[in-house]
Amino acid sequence: MSFSLAGKTAIVTGGANGVGLAIGRHFVEQGANVMFADMDEEALQREVMSDFEPDGPARIFAGDLRKKLNVKNLLSATMDAFDGIDILVNASRQVMPTDPLSPDDDSVMMLLEQNMLTALKLSQAVARKMIKLSEDREDETVGTIINLSSIAARRTHPDLMAYSISAAASDQMTRSLAVALAPNRVRVNAVAFGSVMSASLKGKLKEHDDYREDILRHTPLQRIASPLEVCEAVQYLACDASDFVTGQIITVDGGRTLIDAVGCPAH
Repeated sequence: MSFSLAGKTAIVTGGANGVGLAIGRHFVEQGANVMFADMDEEALQREVMSDFEPDGPARIFAGDLRKKLNVKNLLSATMDAFDGIDILVNASRQVMPTDPLSPDDDSVMMLLEQNMLTALKLSQAVARKMIKLSEDREDETVGTIINLSSIAARRTHPDLMAYSISAAASDQMTRSLAVALAPNRVRVNAVAFGSVMSASLKGKLKEHDDYREDILRHTPLQRIASPLEVCEAVQYLACDASDFVTGQIITVDGGRTLIDAVGCPAH
């Protein structure tokens, strides 16, 4: 059983910041070649290329992946740089508040496009490339796709209705793609996580003193996850050790989804 990523090539979207950046960096440390993809070219240059050699194992692609041409260009850039694609990590996610009673609130459609449909279209394109590259390989996994999801798919708050819907759609996309791509030996899984000590959460905790206490109160393990803990879960799904795992949503939340959020048991 091998957890190694040495020699593998990965595309990581949302790679300019947050968990996506942490996953990309972790993969490079584990010996993988990584194409960091994001819309924010300035952040990619600052966060990625400042730490790696221009022709090394880390490369960047800046573009809006909602556009079909940019998806094609991303695959071409990855093939030109590394001559293959073994892993896709759909880590690009957006969160925005929702007014559930407003007829003019477009957040549901916007997040479905950003968090699910864009990942679906990229996954389809990458899977086609993986399958084409594997024509001479038999009886082995030819590629893995890992989607980043959220416990919001199972825990609902009115202000996050759009995000919850997009997370639930992403989970079902994961399961459906896993079944569809299994005959072609492409595995599809997801990691759903709760509170992770990202830069954005650190900022919110500084602004709101009560946030940390609230998170700990609703998390049985009584702490906030480090980005590395999500990275290692993603690594497991990307490596040969999980070769018989597909269509699964691995939850990394310290037990948060196991307890009832309602304080009073008489309900």
